[in-house]
Parts: sequence; structure tokens; C-alpha cells
Amino acid sequence: MNRTKTVIITGTSRGIGFELVHLFANAGYEVLALSRNAKPVSNLNFDNITALSFDLSKSEDYDRVEAFVKKEWSQVDILINNAGTLLNKPFADTTFEDFQQVYSTNVFGVAELTRRMIPFMPKKGHVVTISSMGGVQGSVKFPGLSAYSSSKGAVITLTELWAEEYKETGPSFNVLALGAVQTEMLAEAFPGYEAPTTATEMANYIFEFAKNSHQFYNGKLLQISSSTP
Repeated sequence: MNRTKTVIITGTSRGIGFELVHLFANAGYEVLALSRNAKPVSNLNFDNITALSFDLSKSEDYDRVEAFVKKEWSQVDILINNAGTLLNKPFADTTFEDFQQVYSTNVFGVAELTRRMIPFMPKKGHVVTISSMGGVQGSVKFPGLSAYSSSKGAVITLTELWAEEYKETGPSFNVLALGAVQTEMLAEAFPGYEAPTTATEMANYIFEFAKNSHQFYNGKLLQISSSTP
């Protein structure tokens, strides 16, 4: 009998993460949706979705996720590190605490959840981390994003390191650098700006990539953007 596949997605209360929960649930996956605000997903009433309130900066929340996986699943097929915090502030005003807060979610949180879940992942498992074009060397940079874009650069390098360290045992690790996507997070940081891509369109791409691309890519950065450079 085939085991039901499992996926963990972070940052699921809105935007791309919320759309991904729907896509995987409809495809028959067991979904663990992690977000500081678990309500939007809890209200979906799917039998195969579990929503946990989860803060990437709290160690006890990782313990709860680990306990859930051990008790309910035993195996994690896909982990999508989608949660992120976006700060748009002139560098002169960006404090030590600002940097700490952004890195706590975008780098340290991604690293810790990945570290905790790897023991549950099979060789054919897939860790997909969502980065940003702003974190790619040589891409167009924008003022006000020192903390955010540099944190997104860090997870690109982390992905390359993990792929090397686990190349014999798996899982596969890949990172998607997204161009501008029309989400509430973007609208809060850049009022009035209209992105060329919707959250639903991007979620569809990530859904297919997460399911199938581990057999073709490992330790790779893919730039998902319609603009140049």
C-alpha cells in the first residue's frame, strides 16, 4: 500500500504559502501548515491539513513540530521554507535589533527547521527554500532592503552547503529566488507597487517544482523572474 506523501510549509497564513496549502491538500498530501497565525488555514476544514501556530524565533515551537512529525507521520517528503519577513528601511535607520529580527526568521529559522526535519526525510525528499532576486549576486538591488536582501542571499549559500553535506544520504536542497510577487507582504513594504506575478501563479510553479524537481536539481539556485538582470 502506498504511503500518503507529506509536506511541511511555513508562512501559510496568506500569500504564496496559503495557496500552496490548497494545492498540496487537493493533490492528496498530508499538509502541516506552520504560521504565526494558524487561523486562516484552520478555517479551511480539510481532513489532510494540520495547522500549527509556529514562530521561527521560538525553540519550543520547533519541539512541537518535531513531536508532531514523530507521532503522526514518521516521514517528511517535502519541506518548503516559505516564511519570511520583509523590512523596507533606509540602512542608516536599520538597527542591530532590526537585523536580528529579519535574520532570526529568514536565516536562523530556516536553518533550524531544516536541521530538525532532515532526520525524517528520505533520500528522495526535497527541501525547497524561497529566496528573493534581491539576494542574488549581480541582480538589481533596491535601497531600503539591506537586512532583507542580504538574509535572502544567506539562504542561497546555505542551500549549496546543505546539498554538499547531504549528497550521499539526501534529501535534495534547492532554492528559488523569486522576482516581485503581488502579496500582502509586498504591499505593506512597498505601498502602491504592482508586481507582474500573482501569489497563485507563483504557488503553482513552486508546487510543481517541489514535487518533481529533486530528481533534476540539487544545491541549485533557480531565478524565477521575468525581468533582467
